[in-house]
Amino acid sequence: MSRTPGASRRRLSRLAGALLSVLLLTTAAACGSSDDGSGPSAGSGKDASASSSAAPEAKAFPVTIAHKFGSTTIKSAPKRVVTVGLTDQDAVLALGTVPVGTTEWLGGYKGAIGPWAQDKLGGAPAPTVLKDDGTGPQVEKIAALRPDLILAVYSGLTKSQYDNLSKFAPVVAQPKEYNDYGVPWEQQTEEIGKALGKPAEAQQLVDGVTAKFAAAKQAHPEFAKATAVMATPYEGTFVYGTQDPRSRLLSDLGLSLPKDLDKVIGDQFGANISKERMDLLDQGVAVWIVPDLTSAVTKLHGDKIYGDLNVVKQGREVFVKESSDYGNAVSLSTVLSIPFVLDRLVPQLAAAVDGDPATKVDESAS
Repeated sequence: MSRTPGASRRRLSRLAGALLSVLLLTTAAACGSSDDGSGPSAGSGKDASASSSAAPEAKAFPVTIAHKFGSTTIKSAPKRVVTVGLTDQDAVLALGTVPVGTTEWLGGYKGAIGPWAQDKLGGAPAPTVLKDDGTGPQVEKIAALRPDLILAVYSGLTKSQYDNLSKFAPVVAQPKEYNDYGVPWEQQTEEIGKALGKPAEAQQLVDGVTAKFAAAKQAHPEFAKATAVMATPYEGTFVYGTQDPRSRLLSDLGLSLPKDLDKVIGDQFGANISKERMDLLDQGVAVWIVPDLTSAVTKLHGDKIYGDLNVVKQGREVFVKESSDYGNAVSLSTVLSIPFVLDRLVPQLAAAVDGDPATKVDESAS
């Protein structure tokens, strides 16, 4: 399953399936083993890690990080970081390091760096973008970048992929206590902070975003009395589970997710629901990530079962265009993209749950 529904319309990636052969891996590692300091980066021969800022914190290394496949020890400060995790680049940038390689998921941004993170490049060239064609990480291209650290925190890395990537650099995989692609943004930031030797700085970043959530909840106590769900019209109705970062945006703002949500979708980040379970959408607010704000909404409201729900009749819906910067930021939900999201999402949620059907939800942000 693609990390996000609608792969055909958004060129989305999935870290699953067969890897390139070990022969390719070995060949690629050899090709990337020169010591001349040069490495490919998008649009430039310069090393994209050159603008990596402050030194690691005292006694930060060696550090051992536990994950789904055991643990990984990083002996010294990494200088050439490749992000296989689909959103890991934002935490790396926030901590002052420009990756030499990133994995493209959505948005089509240069270097896979969204507008909320562009200033973190600090004048450095954009990273080389690795595209996943459905067979997993591009091992040959990753090896050619000569990484000294590979981050796959927000990922669905398999054991065989982990083992093969570990042959030429330390790999920090997804944490075992969450579903694949289910790591909270806080833990993602903290683990990447440890890997880069900046745990205290990572905690400061987390505290800063947490304070924004707290301020929004204080300004909108009505959120604590409302339920909410996040969905997309993919092959019917696809609902995101409690461990998905998009759903966590809602719960972190104080809204409650449907009690039996995970029971319905299982141990995935989300799943399609049947017509019989459309009641999951009849919440205090339904947030929809849609391909188009006009045709998608018309189609949804034209469905008799959904159209008859109170959430529709009482105007308690929020629509976010998936291919917009706003929609991309919602899907990424990182330490850098979340402030960008909250500026737009909080006013929309407030309008949807205010109890007045006449209040229009502003969709101009999409």
